Amino acid sequence: MKTKKQFFTTPIYYVNAKPHLGHAYTSIAADVATRFKQMDGVETFFLTGTDEHGDKIVQAAQSKKTTPKEYADNISKLFEDLLPILNVKNNYFIRTTDPNHIKVVNNVLSKIYDSGDIYFSSYEGLYCFGCERFYQERELVDGKCPDHGVAPKIIKESNYFFKMSKYQEWLINHIKTNPDFITPTQYKNEILSFLKEPLEDLCISRPKSRLTWGITLPFDEDYVTYVWFDALVNYISALEYPDGNLFKKFWPGTRHFVAKDIIKPHGIYWPIMLKAAGIQIYNGLNVHGFWNVKGSKMSKSIGNVTDPAQVIDTYGLDQFRYFLMREMVFGLDANFTPETIVSRINSDLANDLGNLFSRVLSMNDRYFKGTVKGPDPIIEKEKNLSLTKDAQTAIDGFQQAMSVCAFHKSLESIWQFISTMNKYIDTTAPWTLAKDKTNNDELATILYNLMEGLRVVSCLIYPVMPQTSLKMQKTLGIEKEEENFYTLEEIPLWGQIKLESHIPKPEIMFPRIDTKKK
Repeated sequence: MKTKKQFFTTPIYYVNAKPHLGHAYTSIAADVATRFKQMDGVETFFLTGTDEHGDKIVQAAQSKKTTPKEYADNISKLFEDLLPILNVKNNYFIRTTDPNHIKVVNNVLSKIYDSGDIYFSSYEGLYCFGCERFYQERELVDGKCPDHGVAPKIIKESNYFFKMSKYQEWLINHIKTNPDFITPTQYKNEILSFLKEPLEDLCISRPKSRLTWGITLPFDEDYVTYVWFDALVNYISALEYPDGNLFKKFWPGTRHFVAKDIIKPHGIYWPIMLKAAGIQIYNGLNVHGFWNVKGSKMSKSIGNVTDPAQVIDTYGLDQFRYFLMREMVFGLDANFTPETIVSRINSDLANDLGNLFSRVLSMNDRYFKGTVKGPDPIIEKEKNLSLTKDAQTAIDGFQQAMSVCAFHKSLESIWQFISTMNKYIDTTAPWTLAKDKTNNDELATILYNLMEGLRVVSCLIYPVMPQTSLKMQKTLGIEKEEENFYTLEEIPLWGQIKLESHIPKPEIMFPRIDTKKK
């Protein structure tokens, strides 16, 4: 049974640095999934925000000679301001410095502490300040943190620990009996492989003698909460847990979107935290790969961090959104280069979609002075001119792929239909029919099918390219708004372009980029 309510989240982004291409991808992917579900008649709530506590924020603030709060305010605003630039329509932007979030963190900590699943103990271990967590020897690569390439420091101190080990078998069983809990499959297998080894209890505090920038434990004033234990709770604090209407309405119908480097906190810590607190487990975790720039993962030290706002300014917003969703196979790594985005724009957008749109409407303008003429059903049937079956094939492929976050495949389905329409034009040769007025009914039938096909394309590209979608529909005489967009059931209903209406010649939607110019 299809759920009629769904909660989509990005990870809350850590404010130790400015937003980059990877942040933009996660936000846009969650936005695309949200828009698709809205088309499917599902009521949605979309959350994003910033994670603002911990060692790295203190260090970053010190390097800028400011306070952690001032530093967090500045970087958090950069993340929030980026959302409209990306055309990401989130419902709420949360910050872990928000008073209500702090209140909910205290609530969850108290519940788990009172149940006996948090205890005090001394511990000596390998601590990575970059990750802000302790590592086990088996997790290191050549004795170094796999993410930062730095050997962890040996730290010995007394802290509070969360009994994660108590829930290891429960989590393994939950993952195995819920095949869509972690997707794509390789990441489910990665978590299950990790859980083959004994799961250590999680250190969930930091002494104030070492770190004060954090949420004070409700049961010990001398300690602050571990940044991940604080951050993960945002997903329910934003819904006003425990008694808020949003929580009752949207939890646990949740799909978390995260990059693969934070799968462990989301796939292990978070479900166990929820179980220990007596809160229903979220529905699922969608994990994507990295964007590589200049052949390697983005890194400030390497100098290959890509500013999404600058890319949009250079190539265009919908062009950027299309490229990200088309180029990356969700779950795998992908490469970002100027050459690849220019190739996608010139080939897929300018040559295929843009040229088809201009070609069809220019012919209608040339042969019927822009007036929409209706199809002749007898001619349509006799000469097999209907595009309805091809349109339905595209809709089905789009829907199936979108439902499993295979965004590249959903776009492939649309572009296959675009290719079909271009071949349809070549086969029917409207320019030849136009030479004889007795062919006008056949010519009108061909052009009407093409215009209805363009309407279908304009609907299907909406989650990825909303501006282009609405622009195409306005040109076709369809006044749809984002708040009242097509449902999936409405898209295949043929005959929605008004007969005898006037459709002007369109402007060029996607100008080709001259690769010879710098």
